[in-house]
Amino acid sequence: MKKLGVAVIGTGFWGRNHARVFNDLSNTELLAVCDINREKVRSVAEKFGVEGYVKSGKMLRRGDIGAVSVCTWTTNLAAEAVKALKAGKNVLVEKPMANTPQQARKTVQLAEKNGLNLMVGFIERFNPGVQRVKEAVEKGEIGTPVSATARRVSQWPERIGDVGVVKDTAIHDIDIIRYIFGQDPIALYAKAGNLRHRKFEDYAQIMLTFEGGKTASLEANWLTPYKIRNLSITGSDALIHLDYITQEITIETAGRSLTPRHKWEEPLKLELQHFANSMLNNKEPLVTGVDGYKALQIAQAALKSAEKCRTIKLG
Repeated sequence: MKKLGVAVIGTGFWGRNHARVFNDLSNTELLAVCDINREKVRSVAEKFGVEGYVKSGKMLRRGDIGAVSVCTWTTNLAAEAVKALKAGKNVLVEKPMANTPQQARKTVQLAEKNGLNLMVGFIERFNPGVQRVKEAVEKGEIGTPVSATARRVSQWPERIGDVGVVKDTAIHDIDIIRYIFGQDPIALYAKAGNLRHRKFEDYAQIMLTFEGGKTASLEANWLTPYKIRNLSITGSDALIHLDYITQEITIETAGRSLTPRHKWEEPLKLELQHFANSMLNNKEPLVTGVDGYKALQIAQAALKSAEKCRTIKLG
């Protein structure tokens, strides 16, 4: 079996998980890891028996590396993705892919110019529960979709230090609503603030409106003492509920409530396997750089709406 030679830039919590999965997959070969922290990169490199680097430029000169996974802090994501693209590597960059939409747009343009694939790490797209919700909606099992409600709340993850809850957390649901509805929102209104985090917002509520009258309400915070990750979609004939954590879906109609049983699968493994298959077969991945750019645009607009206390129209 042909394998994709991969490297991981950033060996923090999420980067270590990427390295673990790439090391385990049958269609990838983990060749190198990189981090500015020498102790971290040495630990991960030794664990998986690969080369460790503190400078990504040196690592990217290797010809056996065909793709790179960028898992740095948000403020460094775009810079490292650009380095990899300029070095001729296909790239998976973690969400939100950049600190600003302008950085994201330039990264997308560079990938297109160089004929390379750019995928954004919206892991929930690969949650089997999301795929089942998408299928049910497309098959008309809930009738015509009318509205969606998403909650993504928990305590503040201390690994986050350079971005607030909108770009780190709510952006997942922004992407999922776009994916499920198959549309981009035309306007939004948001409220946000910070109670415990000194620099960035740690709670937000975002209302999205779409052509045809559909709406979505998103809640995200780092204040709730336990983790909740759920999605509900109201249709003209039924409701569908998803628990992202258990991957369980429930469809409710006037006469019954149905909860099919399915095997739990690790979304990260499914995501990275899809990335590798897409790169090996030179196919566009499920989540493109354009998807990342659009989600970041919406997240940025939500922050502007909260700051200005007004509705923002989206192009």
